[in-house]
Amino acid sequence: MNKVSLLDCTLRDGGYLNDWKFGKNTIVNIFERLVAARVDFIELGFINQNREYDPDRSIFPDVKSMTKTYGDLYKGDSMTVGMIDFGTLDISRVCPQSESCIDAIRVIFKKHKRKEAMEYVRQIKALGYKVFAQLVSITSYEDEELYDLIDMANDIKPFAVSMVDTYGLCHSDTLMYYAGILDSRLDPSIELGYHSHNNFQLGYANCIELLLMKTERPVLVDGTIYGMGKSAGNCPLELLAMYLNERRGKNYSVSQILEACDSQIINFQKETPWGYSMFYFIAASNDCHPNYVSYLMKKRTLSVMQVNKILARIPLEKKLMYDESVIEKLYSDYQEIEVDDSADLERLKKETAGRKLLVLGPGTSVTSEADKVNDFVEQNAPLVISINYIPSMIKPDICFVTNKKRFVQLSSGIARNAAGIKVMATSNVTSSTYTFDYTIKYSSLLDYNAQIIDNSFLMLLKVLKKIGAEEVFVAGFDGYATDDRPNYINPDMEYQFTSAEASELNKYVIGELEKLSGEFKVDFLTSSYYNTKET
Repeated sequence: MNKVSLLDCTLRDGGYLNDWKFGKNTIVNIFERLVAARVDFIELGFINQNREYDPDRSIFPDVKSMTKTYGDLYKGDSMTVGMIDFGTLDISRVCPQSESCIDAIRVIFKKHKRKEAMEYVRQIKALGYKVFAQLVSITSYEDEELYDLIDMANDIKPFAVSMVDTYGLCHSDTLMYYAGILDSRLDPSIELGYHSHNNFQLGYANCIELLLMKTERPVLVDGTIYGMGKSAGNCPLELLAMYLNERRGKNYSVSQILEACDSQIINFQKETPWGYSMFYFIAASNDCHPNYVSYLMKKRTLSVMQVNKILARIPLEKKLMYDESVIEKLYSDYQEIEVDDSADLERLKKETAGRKLLVLGPGTSVTSEADKVNDFVEQNAPLVISINYIPSMIKPDICFVTNKKRFVQLSSGIARNAAGIKVMATSNVTSSTYTFDYTIKYSSLLDYNAQIIDNSFLMLLKVLKKIGAEEVFVAGFDGYATDDRPNYINPDMEYQFTSAEASELNKYVIGELEKLSGEFKVDFLTSSYYNTKET
């Protein structure tokens, strides 16, 4: 039966969540617990020349500086490891292994840098270290590219070659396909490793799959305490230790790992959660870099279905190499659904003619200052337009919808109140169920120079300007609070902004209202950060 080993990378991969600031005492405690647990390999952190030495962080400017943190610690039978992201550490900063407190170095690199990176691996091996070649985004490798990497590895003979499922894309058949190629072609002296991520909740299952592979080659799998790691997290170390104890006769102390989890790692999990989430599932299911998902979700205008449609259009060669210009273009192209809205605008003009206009937003002032709004409605019988929600206190004549996500949130409300409520939607919003009463060209309402190019309040004002309105009364457009107070009557509509971001958004809207002020009046019935006339 082949040899199997367990590698912990909590202090390195977990550091993505806290900028490697675990605190000196915590670093020592985690290390000592892992030694007591008899984990085979313990990764002590990143080595990156762009960072200064900080005793509270598990990231180091050179190899020698690791001795300041770990040099006096007992490591038992565990082998200690550092990691280098190829290109972030000059070889001159790697001292000979005889002068170092670590036994091994792992070098991670993307496939297009494999030639230079493997030469770097050769140089590190010459300094006396066990060296691991870590193949970032293993699923990005074509067969010929992997054969090329294997040829270089067989020449250099690193201690191990590891498959890194950077974005958690592997299912068992994919993993074992790559493992089969590596196992059949690598020199028998080279160990085979695997580093998982949990985007599909398969980190543990995939590790087991590799451990069950029929091979004489030594195999090692990575884990972190409680799965701590960037994005969806890693395979939990305690699960692997338990499995290897029960199925492979290993003798890891799971209780020591759980002690580290209970006394240290749980606290980090409360501050910065990790693990399976819809966000990382979307990225993995589209075989793409998670930054593409982040870009689209931050737009706050798209439903999940629309996000998936845009991600599907990313060119194959760009999927795992994030390019903001690509996703910007795809988003812009998707949103600019052109329509001829002249007839709808003319009908809207006739419907609003001769009536006062009241526009209702979802701010908390609609309820806190309800008397003002109700008095205005009773005295003026205005045509009421709500934006992206249906108020409970006043039935609107028209609901203006500007993004698919909001439409999904309120579509059942529209169905329940179908009699008497018309829907005016921008052309980027589509529905298989509803026929909108008015469809307005989306691109004609955008401000491409703004932080949020599609502010729904300003978009509606532009629509009303198009139909010749001279005055509009508004309520529930409170602006963005610069403290922890809620912005919306419905918590589901809340966005997270910093105080500085909220202030900038308020300033932007105020500036746009000032530009419009010479063409028609905007009268605030309720309190608003946008109303510069308030004292």
